[in-house]
Amino acid sequence: MTKVAIVTGAARGIGAAVARRLASDGFAVALLDLDEAGVQEGAAAITADGGKAIGLSVDVSDTEQVEATVAKIADELGPPVVLVNNAGITRDNLLFKMTDADWDSVIGVHLRGSFLMSRAAQKYMTEQKWGRIVNLSSTSALGNRGQANYSAAKAGLQGFTKTLAIELGKFGVTVNAIAPGFIATDMTAATAERLGVSFEDFKAGAAQAIPVRRVGEPEDIAHLVSFFVSEGAGFISGQVVYAAGGPTD
Repeated sequence: MTKVAIVTGAARGIGAAVARRLASDGFAVALLDLDEAGVQEGAAAITADGGKAIGLSVDVSDTEQVEATVAKIADELGPPVVLVNNAGITRDNLLFKMTDADWDSVIGVHLRGSFLMSRAAQKYMTEQKWGRIVNLSSTSALGNRGQANYSAAKAGLQGFTKTLAIELGKFGVTVNAIAPGFIATDMTAATAERLGVSFEDFKAGAAQAIPVRRVGEPEDIAHLVSFFVSEGAGFISGQVVYAAGGPTD
């Protein structure tokens, strides 16, 4: 039976790359995002390549939407046994200028969203006695100027990951986190625009500080997700891997 995977924030960037990779690995994939057109386009591309996928619009911070969407996925594709919590937003600002909404929205999507999605999906994983949850953290979890909200959310995901690994391990479910460094996506392009520099210059500058002398691509993260959700990674759980082109403090 084909295993079913859910990828949130799958309309573009890392999420889209992960969905494509999991489809090529043989999973039926549910692509979730607020951007309904984006995930439906991604699902259509996977289907055109011979895979099986659906694209659904969902606000991962909304309990009712999450529970209804996961139930719909189970009905249409089968019980989801892989969940990649990738959905994320940024609302960068220095602390004294950060609004309540800046804080709440970022925490809501990253932390609450991962909690709601994991709670809804784990039921199917524990019933199947097999599951994989991969949470997307960030090197910003170590601290990053102007990102008190994002850093707190990403650090929180690491504690969340370790706790779920402890709770769900006896059911054959592993839970790990990936903390990317600089990845070339729409989100980092928006940061460059906000700073008033071209994206190419922004990437070139970032690459100089990275030991492998290049910035990351979404596919770099997709490869790591592919490993974590594989059968061969069954003895690895509760880990946070920094995918940043070099060591991190």
